[in-house]
Amino acid sequence: MSKFYHDGSRELQDRFDTRRLADRIEQRLIGTRIGDEDKAFIESLDMFFLATSDADNQPSCSYKGGEPGFVRVVDPGTIAFPTYDGNGMFLSMGNLAQNRRVGMLFIDFLRPKRLRISGEATIHLDDPLLPAYPEAQFVVRVAVTQVFFRTARAMSTSTRWSSARASCRSRVAQRPFRTGKGATGRKTSCRKTIRRGSRAGFIRPQRSRLALPRIERVAQTVAQQVEGQH
Repeated sequence: MSKFYHDGSRELQDRFDTRRLADRIEQRLIGTRIGDEDKAFIESLDMFFLATSDADNQPSCSYKGGEPGFVRVVDPGTIAFPTYDGNGMFLSMGNLAQNRRVGMLFIDFLRPKRLRISGEATIHLDDPLLPAYPEAQFVVRVAVTQVFFRTARAMSTSTRWSSARASCRSRVAQRPFRTGKGATGRKTSCRKTIRRGSRAGFIRPQRSRLALPRIERVAQTVAQQVEGQH
């Protein structure tokens, strides 16, 4: 008898015939301890999302950011992170005073990788780690109860690079390509523009599992097959 899924989950699993898959995922991808690889992943990031709820079960999700490594894996069952002076409302931290249960989503949009953690959080005003975080107000420690090991299966691989490339292709498709020189006196090229952006650091190339040229080739093949049937 699984303690991970409740009746609501089981009802939908049975409706859509995914109970066996769900049980397999529970066996293989859900644990209670943070391993060395996941520790390195967490401590390499500069942000995560924190889910909390108050005594009335009103949920809240907030962004937490800092320098890479600001979240520390103290031991396989404990995570610590600092809290700084934000807008002064203390919505997420105030929720912890009423409901210690939290969810944490660590995600790298560029690789792409993710890791979800559930646990019980407590606020420590005089935590030993506090001196390591200048200007932090206190440290939050999370006792890990569940670890959802990362998987990129359901993540989109699109990035700003893909958006820039798609936008460039769209503009080219909408108007005739004009040869000649641009305002700077040099020949213009979307490809060169994207490469310059990549070198500057504001566009990060990332290859998609279905690159645009491949999609175009597949579309051409399908069109030829349809024409051959008529």
